[in-house]
Amino acid sequence: MPRPPALKLAEVLAEIRMIPSAFYRLRARGQAPRIIKLPNGELRCRRADLDAWWELRERETPEWY
Repeated sequence: MPRPPALKLAEVLAEIRMIPSAFYRLRARGQAPRIIKLPNGELRCRRADLDAWWELRERETPEWY
C-alpha cells in the first residue's frame, strides 16, 4: 500500500485558513499539527496528523451557538 502524500505547508495553511505567522506562533507553543522538516528545509504535514489535530481542536472547543 503506498504511503499517503504529505501536505505542503501552503496546503495546510489554506485548509485551516491561517496565515503563516499565526501558524508559526502555534508551532512555537507546541499547539500546531505535527510537521515534518525535509532535508531541503521544506515542511510537510501528514493528512492523518492534520485530521487528528482538527479532531482535538473540536473536542476542546465548546459547541457553536
